[in-house]
Amino acid sequence: MKLGILGTGMIVKALMKTIHRLELESDVDTVYVALPNHLHFPFAKKALENGKHVIIEKPVTSNGRELEELIAIARQQSLMIFEAMNIHYLPSFLGLKEDLEKLGELKVVSFNYSQYSSRYDAFKEGTILPAFDYHKSGGALMDINIYNVHAILNLFGPPKKAEYRANIAKGIDTSGMMFYDYGTFKAVSIGAKDCKAPVRSTIQGDLGAVVIEKPVNQMTEYKILYNDGREELRQFGQTEHRLYYEFAEFIRMVNEGDYKKQEELLNLSLDIARLVTKTRQEEGVVFDND
Repeated sequence: MKLGILGTGMIVKALMKTIHRLELESDVDTVYVALPNHLHFPFAKKALENGKHVIIEKPVTSNGRELEELIAIARQQSLMIFEAMNIHYLPSFLGLKEDLEKLGELKVVSFNYSQYSSRYDAFKEGTILPAFDYHKSGGALMDINIYNVHAILNLFGPPKKAEYRANIAKGIDTSGMMFYDYGTFKAVSIGAKDCKAPVRSTIQGDLGAVVIEKPVNQMTEYKILYNDGREELRQFGQTEHRLYYEFAEFIRMVNEGDYKKQEELLNLSLDIARLVTKTRQEEGVVFDND
């Protein structure tokens, strides 16, 4: 892969910590779009129209319609689109998918990522930065709860129905909860930027529960607590930076032309973009890009 990077934010600085470990060349064939959310679509579109694969930082676009348009362009030119959502590539998350059967029949799922933002202080004082700006496709759902949404839909597929309930100020959700109905079990994901709590996520079944003590995008291990009192600590020797695993797989898919795997991941991104768009708008959070 020959990677060009658009953006200078925190996520790009994080990538710089591990980029030397990846096999990259010169002369760009793939563009990494790590700009503010509302700019993902126009810059990814320009890259695709100029024959480049695109890696788009989460959330992939402001709404489902934008992603649908990008997919149409990419398919016409046999190009790849990747959403840079690292959880799908972490060894610990892949292990979690396999361990779900140990829990028996699932009953309750709860993912929480609550992290007080220093930008919220400015927000309360009247300074609106991108993370809290509906003009720029911000908000708690798009910025932080999106990790939880990806985790839940990757693990369990699309829900039968979902709804988003948020604390809204100045037209943007500063915190909120997504509820998912899977018929035989229920799930909730919490994302907050206006308050904080110990970060803990749980998956509960009738034989035991998984407990994750970090945000899911940073997970390196988890515990399985069985009903009979046994505990199992699951560790995966995850020594690389958390962004390494996703970019290594992006490189492999581009170099090997693995459109089948890319399409599978892109369909997941599309399911999530559509769900988030619908539930966000129903709760009254509307972006300029909508």
